[in-house]
Amino acid sequence: MGISIGLVGLGAFGSSFAPLFKNHPLVDRIALCDREPERVARFANDPDFRDKLKPGDIYGSFDEILLSDLDALVIMTQPWLHAEQAIRAMEHGKHVYSAVPVVRVPDVDEILGWCDRLIRTCEKTGMKYMLGETTVFRPQTMFCRKMAKEGKFGEFVYSEGEYIHPYDAPYADLRVVKTRRESSSSGKEWLKYKKRYKKEGILDSPMTYPTHSVSGPMSIMGAHALKVSAYGFISKNPDSYFEDFVFSNVTALFEMSNGTTMRICEYRDVAYPMGDIFENEIMRVFGTMGSFRENRWATKTKWRELSVEEMREPLPEEVIMALKGEDQDKYVYGGHGGSHVYLVHEFVEAIAGERQPLVNAWEAVRYMAAGVAAHKSALRNGDIVEVTDWGDAPG
Repeated sequence: MGISIGLVGLGAFGSSFAPLFKNHPLVDRIALCDREPERVARFANDPDFRDKLKPGDIYGSFDEILLSDLDALVIMTQPWLHAEQAIRAMEHGKHVYSAVPVVRVPDVDEILGWCDRLIRTCEKTGMKYMLGETTVFRPQTMFCRKMAKEGKFGEFVYSEGEYIHPYDAPYADLRVVKTRRESSSSGKEWLKYKKRYKKEGILDSPMTYPTHSVSGPMSIMGAHALKVSAYGFISKNPDSYFEDFVFSNVTALFEMSNGTTMRICEYRDVAYPMGDIFENEIMRVFGTMGSFRENRWATKTKWRELSVEEMREPLPEEVIMALKGEDQDKYVYGGHGGSHVYLVHEFVEAIAGERQPLVNAWEAVRYMAAGVAAHKSALRNGDIVEVTDWGDAPG
């Protein structure tokens, strides 16, 4: 038996996921919600959506869709709204898929507060939450999780995670993203809301959005961060993008729960191109028997180059067929290294199968807490800071 899902937030990112959720064979019914009517109309008028989208399943506000009888909500709204909306959805009896990060605000103690509320809400309601972290479902990460499960790494020794996203990258300019977000209805509300942070002298850093860098090593090793020492780079760049940032780049060294060390880099002001041949969500994992770096698997005596097809886990044939439809040459994997379709499949299958998703609430808050601790350490010029932890997911 399939499930019903409502998509909340149909901007550039949310819209790219709408066909993936709609066409998944375990989704029987889909609803759409956005404060901008033209965004909803794009899909409401699309003949390909009429089999699962009914006129009564169109919503103009989050408050309205909360009162629906849908099984789950996919939240792809502004990052500062993610945690609040996820909590309200679960309190209304709905499972939640949230775009990354769990929440994005400059105040790291506020982030920890939202993380705590998220866990308490999952415990109280029994609803399931999944963070849509792309790195966890990149081919490289999937391959390494498989090798770890088979014991091919031996004992883990050391890992690295990097998210290198220059603020002025030609194909993903963060200034353009910022301007686009702030021009929407909720974006204008954020401009008013964030004034209090500036008034209180609270500035941001890349470590308030650490999920692309920390999630790869942590997911592969099944380990979480215990302590961290971090250093920030204070950019002299006069670009207005950095007016709210205390650090443009942060480098952190973590002590992990499995006895290893993990180095994490979150960089926004750095010369590095973005594109298909340049990886920006990078992770490397080293073990006593096997190691992975730059799409290569190495043992003590040899290494081999891996193709994306070798690293990527197979999807069920019925899912591939449903997504391709009549176009058998269609590329169905989506962006961020082809992770999008896996994110959709993991959430839908987890809810339909009544199990915890891979990136459940307990895993998600561990990613956020690692970044929070790194930011605090960088503010203290490398002092060791303990990482808050809420334990493992139940069951």
